Amino acid sequence: MAAPRKRDAMGLGLAALTRLAGSKAIDRVGLRGPVQNLVKTGTRTGFRAAGAATRSFTSVQRLGKPARLAKPDDRGLFDLTPDEDQKLIVETVSEFAAEQLRPAAADADEKLAAPEGLLSRAAELGISLVGIPEELGGAGTERSVVTNALVAEALAHGDLGLAVAVLAPSAVSTALVAWGDEQQQADYVPAFTGEQVPAAALALLERTPLFDPFKPATKAKRTPKGYQLDGVKSLVPRAAEAELFLVSADLEGRGPALFLVESSNAGVTIESEPAMGLRGAATGKLHLEKVSLPAGALLGGGKADVFTEVVRLSRLGWAALAAGVGKAVLDYVVPYVNERTAFGEPISHRQAVAFSVADIAIELEGLRLVTLRAAARAEQGKEYAREAALARKLATDKGMQIGNAGVQLLGGHGFVKEHPVERWYRDLRAIGVMEGAVLL
Repeated sequence: MAAPRKRDAMGLGLAALTRLAGSKAIDRVGLRGPVQNLVKTGTRTGFRAAGAATRSFTSVQRLGKPARLAKPDDRGLFDLTPDEDQKLIVETVSEFAAEQLRPAAADADEKLAAPEGLLSRAAELGISLVGIPEELGGAGTERSVVTNALVAEALAHGDLGLAVAVLAPSAVSTALVAWGDEQQQADYVPAFTGEQVPAAALALLERTPLFDPFKPATKAKRTPKGYQLDGVKSLVPRAAEAELFLVSADLEGRGPALFLVESSNAGVTIESEPAMGLRGAATGKLHLEKVSLPAGALLGGGKADVFTEVVRLSRLGWAALAAGVGKAVLDYVVPYVNERTAFGEPISHRQAVAFSVADIAIELEGLRLVTLRAAARAEQGKEYAREAALARKLATDKGMQIGNAGVQLLGGHGFVKEHPVERWYRDLRAIGVMEGAVLL
């Protein structure tokens, strides 16, 4: 899993922009000076509401060519040991998840929105920044799908819904860095490196039984000035406040493609869409009614391999999120079954209980291994379709199994909101349904 050479800028970017990174941890890796230098540099709506329109995206620099993150060297080994930068990143994000996301999760689930100020504090983690090249004002030097997977896993250990809300903007910025042309990068990427990171979302999902992301019902047709989009996207995170969407649509004569859509575009409206899980992500429907877009709104030239890559990396993101929630379930039920007594002894002494806990740990390790292996192959430019499909399958099936086992192990307590396991169970059901929203 560890890259062959240190991702100093990646570790630096994340550590620098979080206020939770302990001073000892920063000093330990010699980042005190660089950190100080780098630091200088309506969620819910009514039935139908206009999209957010608070920012005007304009170019702040001229680019001769698109800026890309470098591919790490290939040592031919699959190493599960995080390097020092990855350890620091995971430590920092884990602290944030434990201290900020976990305590806010129940309230966010009830109110269908993250508490005020939480997502602004999350933006200070620099999750978008570390995936953006230095030429564009970011802190990234290498593309690291593995690091992104570890970040997603750590955030989901706090809460899945809030993790999706935190990660949603970086899905768009990651796509722009990987496939955006020089003009798209100049127009949009600088906003993701500033102090006010815009709410943004990758919108692939549609409310269709057995939805196939490669066959979107949303249509895009050519016009003399560019394109026109018509359709509805479902369960879009932070939809009501989002300023920029990356939307999939069936481009006539070409197949599925991705388009950059600003919330200020005429014909863009938002409808609240609360769901069984992911309630902290403030999901909503994105309505596109004769939305006119310029020719430059098409991402990656509409190439089929770009769209395929987005779908696969998004599914890997959901697998990583499932692993994070699964670990939360395991960490919660182990002390519970050891402390809960029945007939004069801990219930963990019962073979059925012990085996159930062991099954959670076994399935969780299998899911993590497959997900990280797929991520490692993806970041090195190797074929990873098989691994991504396996990760998706395990996350869907075993994730749900882990959530169900957690509820069962708590008995009656698993059914009430006093314990977080029932919320994790509801959130884990989303893994097999969701497409898009996150991107490694």
